[in-house]
Amino acid sequence: MANPLNQEFIHPLKLFEVAKNEKRLLHTSAPMLAFRQTVHHYGTDLCWTPMVLAKEFNRNKFARDSDFTISTAGPQPPTIVQFGANVPQELARASSLVVPFASGVDLNCGCPQSWACSSTLGAALMEKRELVRDMVLETRSQLHQDGWDVSGLEKDINSPKGRSVSIKIRVHKDLRKTIDFITTLLAPCSLTTTRPIDFLTIHPRTRQTPSSTPINVESLSILTSTFGTQVPILLSGDVFTLDSLPFTSPFHNTLSSSSSPPEHNIPHLSGLMSARALLANPTLFSGRNSCPWEAVEYFLNKTIKAPMPFKLVLHHINEMCSPGMGPSQKDKVALLNKQERAELMKVGDMVELIDFLEEKKPGGIGRM
Repeated sequence: MANPLNQEFIHPLKLFEVAKNEKRLLHTSAPMLAFRQTVHHYGTDLCWTPMVLAKEFNRNKFARDSDFTISTAGPQPPTIVQFGANVPQELARASSLVVPFASGVDLNCGCPQSWACSSTLGAALMEKRELVRDMVLETRSQLHQDGWDVSGLEKDINSPKGRSVSIKIRVHKDLRKTIDFITTLLAPCSLTTTRPIDFLTIHPRTRQTPSSTPINVESLSILTSTFGTQVPILLSGDVFTLDSLPFTSPFHNTLSSSSSPPEHNIPHLSGLMSARALLANPTLFSGRNSCPWEAVEYFLNKTIKAPMPFKLVLHHINEMCSPGMGPSQKDKVALLNKQERAELMKVGDMVELIDFLEEKKPGGIGRM
C-alpha cells in the first residue's frame, strides 16, 4: 500500500517504549493541526485529533475535509484520530479512511457532553462494554483486511504499516464496573496474541463529575495496579504542570519533588494526556509552567502555512496569552492582561492579529 504522504509513521507503542527507556512518562495531547505541530515542537510525543463523528465522516466529503486536516509540507506529529461511534461497521470504515494518514485510531468512550451521551456516544458507551469490544474487534479486522499491521506484536510495531487501535474511558461510580469494562476489552482475540486494544487512556472522573472537581487518584491507582502491567495506560485529567501532579511514580524526574509528596504512588502509569492546560501553555511538556511568546510566534507561523478558521486561531491565541493553570502564583503569569485579551478578541483578521501582537510583545513578535 503506497504511503500517501511519503512519510514513515511511528507506531504509538514504539513511543511508549522510547519514553520508558528514557525513564519518563509519555506526553500526549488532543488539539488540531497547527496546534499539534506546535505542542509536538515543545515536547509532546503523541497528539490526538478532536472527536470525529464516524457516521458523518463516512458519508460526507465536507466532514472529512473539515474534521481531519494533515500537512503535506513536512512530517506530521505522530497523530491518533479519535472517533465517536456506536456501530462497529461505522468505526471500522472511518478508521480505514484515515489510517493511511495517521499512526492509529481511538474510540472516545469519555466525552460527557449531553448531546454525545444522548446519541449513545462518548461516556454513554461506558454502559455498553460488549458493544465497545465489538467496535474494536471490527476495526482491527477491517484494518487487517486492508493490509495494515495491527497485531500489536513487535514485528507490526516496527512495520511502516503498523497502526494502533485504542480507547479512552471515564470511570464508573462503582469501580467494579470499570474493572469489568477493561477486563472485557483486554480479553484475547484471534487478530492479536496480545490484546484487542494497544493502549488505554483513563480519565478518572465519572460522567457526572465536573472538571472543577479533582480527579479520583485512588481510582487511577487501583486501575493502573490492576491493568498497568497488561496494557500501557495514559492519564487524562489535572495535568496542569509536570511538577504539580497529584501523585508520584518511578519517574521522579517529571514529578513533584516537594517536601510533602502526594499520598498516592502510581508505579504502572505509562503517560500523561493534557488538554485544557496545554491549550494555555503549549510548552507544558518541555517543563515550562507558563506560555512564552516564542510559542505564540511558532503557532502563528504554522497557522499561516496550514490555515484554520480565524475564530479558532483567535481562540488559541487568547488561551496562550491567558494565565497558566498551575497551582503556584508564578504559573499564573499571563502574556496579556484581562483588558488586552478583551481587545484581542475584537481583532478582525490575521493582519490585524499580527499587528496587535507586534505592538503588545516587548521587542515585537518578529518576522513570520
